[in-house]
Amino acid sequence: MDDNHLEPVHLLRAVAVEFGLRQAEFAAAHGMHPTDVRALVCLLDASRAAEPATAGLLGTRLGLNSAGTTAVIDRLERLGHVARTRDPHDRRRVLLSVTPEAVRLGQAFFGPAIETLAGVSASFTPAERDAVRRFLTTAREAFGGA
Repeated sequence: MDDNHLEPVHLLRAVAVEFGLRQAEFAAAHGMHPTDVRALVCLLDASRAAEPATAGLLGTRLGLNSAGTTAVIDRLERLGHVARTRDPHDRRRVLLSVTPEAVRLGQAFFGPAIETLAGVSASFTPAERDAVRRFLTTAREAFGGA
């Protein structure tokens, strides 16, 4: 395969590295572990998808065992970034949500980059957005993502 076909793959890898560095920087600035930041992202994604966010879902998405998942949730709850509530439809189940304060912190830190990307995306044609979506969805699937 020629380098032109690999250029998007190399750019995606570079973005992943930079995003990981920014996540670690955000985590350090707020007394968290980088896994805690990934957990918050997973919970925000679940909320956006209207999925019930449970410890089981979080553990699966992060690749953690039960003890590791509980440790992450406990840390985030202690820091005031995650709230646990009983599922109103099944009182045995506990749902997780990101607190407004955690959302505010994330928006303050990541907001400028997200706004830049949203602005570029808004300038794309529907076909261009579809091509980007197809590439990123395939990349996620290729690395084992759901």
